[in-house]
Amino acid sequence: MAEPKRIFQADDFDLVQADVRISDRKLDSKPTTFLKDAFRRFCKNKSSVVGAIILAILIILAILVPWISPYNIENVRTAEKFLAPKLFEAGTGFWDGTRKNEHVLYDPVNGIPALSDKNTPASIKQSLVSLTVEEEPTYIDAASPYGTGGVIVLATDAAVADKDVYLSSKPFALTNKGGYTLEMVLDDEEGVNDSRLGEYRVYLKTGDRPDDRILVRDYSTDYSPISFDISGAMKDAGISSATAQLVIEVRSTADALRYVLIRSVTLSGGTRAKNLDTLAEISFDNASQMINVSDTGSMSYWACSGRKGIHNSEVYYCDYVIDTYMLVYGDADLISYSATELNNWIAKGWCTYDYTVGPESFVKLSDECPIDSVDSQTVLKVNKKLSSINGRGWNYHKMGYKEMPRFIMGTDSSGFDLFKRAFAGLRTSLILGLCTAVFCFAFGLVWGAVSGYFGGNVDLLMERFCEILSGVPWIVIMTLCILHLGNNFFTFFLALCMTGWMGTAARTRTQFYRFKGREYVLASRTLGSSDLRLIFKHILPNSMGTIITASVLMIPSVIFSEATLAYLNLGLQGQQSFGVMMSTNQQYLSIYPNLVIFPAVIIALMMISFNLFGNGLRDAFNPSLKGSE
Repeated sequence: MAEPKRIFQADDFDLVQADVRISDRKLDSKPTTFLKDAFRRFCKNKSSVVGAIILAILIILAILVPWISPYNIENVRTAEKFLAPKLFEAGTGFWDGTRKNEHVLYDPVNGIPALSDKNTPASIKQSLVSLTVEEEPTYIDAASPYGTGGVIVLATDAAVADKDVYLSSKPFALTNKGGYTLEMVLDDEEGVNDSRLGEYRVYLKTGDRPDDRILVRDYSTDYSPISFDISGAMKDAGISSATAQLVIEVRSTADALRYVLIRSVTLSGGTRAKNLDTLAEISFDNASQMINVSDTGSMSYWACSGRKGIHNSEVYYCDYVIDTYMLVYGDADLISYSATELNNWIAKGWCTYDYTVGPESFVKLSDECPIDSVDSQTVLKVNKKLSSINGRGWNYHKMGYKEMPRFIMGTDSSGFDLFKRAFAGLRTSLILGLCTAVFCFAFGLVWGAVSGYFGGNVDLLMERFCEILSGVPWIVIMTLCILHLGNNFFTFFLALCMTGWMGTAARTRTQFYRFKGREYVLASRTLGSSDLRLIFKHILPNSMGTIITASVLMIPSVIFSEATLAYLNLGLQGQQSFGVMMSTNQQYLSIYPNLVIFPAVIIALMMISFNLFGNGLRDAFNPSLKGSE
């Protein structure tokens, strides 16, 4: 049975707000605009804010560093090339302008590493932070100016078969009363230079005829030491005096290459003859010294018809740490300065000097003065006036610096400051990227908006044009532009813009197809809104998030494109460019990694920052997120 319906009476209701006055209340929040709300939402994205800060710092550095930095990026200075990065003082062990080198030849004469000839032993010594020499020598079969000992290898030549070879000294004077003797030490080590020990003979050539010779040892395989009384042999042969040459000859065979090892040759007795070499100059007991033409008692006193070399020369290797800045900018050698330069320094109050007193009167008053002391002066005899002085100081003064430079990223192969050059190149690349992005964004936005909004045949024709243009490889377009218009900034801008706008146009077209059928657009059209109002007031603002993100990322994309072209030798010419710098420095990656690592870090930060910044803009300009936290 159904329950009867209950009829509510007035007493059944209790007004809970009977004593409360109900009225409109003032809004606690303040009204805002779309841009203010977008900025608030952007600031809430911490990663995007960090990206924006890093991006701003890089842009500011790209603007200010090339303008403020006093260092050189225009004129090649080979003396300053490949300086190590320096932020702290030398000796701290990190980022201090020093370089560590291992297993480098050691110069035992000067007690320094064997560096290039442009550095004097004194400059190398003052630049060394540490030096460790290996205890045991290394034996090499090559002539080295830093080698000692070893044996001379006199070998037959494969190119001249069946022909004896010889080692012949320069002429020297002999008499049968001079007490001349010959001491010769040979070795009998097998398997040197893929050859075999051979027969040899030793004789003194005393004339032009074949019989004009004094035989010391006939063809033999006896490698025992030779001790020969030359003066006695001359008496026995009835020769009172002669101009002789010592000849060591190796017999050639057809079956294999032959050689003989000569450790030392010592000629003694008598006195120096006019216009002839002394016996001491011809003698040698150090094969390494003898084989190096630049040394006294060297191979320049001997002639060879076959192959000559050295075996088991002793060299030492060392590990060292050197201050590259002290090596380049340290104490200078004696430099000549004119009286005009000196008077200019005196007028500026940098120093005082009285040429009537001499070099000891020089007093340095300011660090601006390029010299620390005066060694000598030149006074003209005619008018007794000072002509020039010879002074010593720091090399960096000579190079035009007021104080020792400090390149925090080092220098490249041209002596350019890498820090300044990196940001000068980044500035050029950023300008190129920004100009290209602005043009491609504006043109692509209009093109995509028209294509997506009107659709139909208009969209069909515009899309077919884009497909034809996109079918041509971009590198072909760039190459043709460079060949016809030259390799300059405008050419790169034009080539990048010819196809760069199509990505923005495609995204805009997609967004317009997405939003043009929405209810709020149809309502606005019903109320009589024009096409321009519908496009720019209702559809475009809702599409900007994705479009802006893609457009922001176009800037680093342009920078990477320019860098890629630089590796194909199509980079910007005549101005600083990030791509050209990276392309030039990549060949030194294994030797001087800082030349690539520092620019790579900058471009990586740039790319990451643009990505974070673009993502933040995408979320900030998304109308669906308006008012969200």
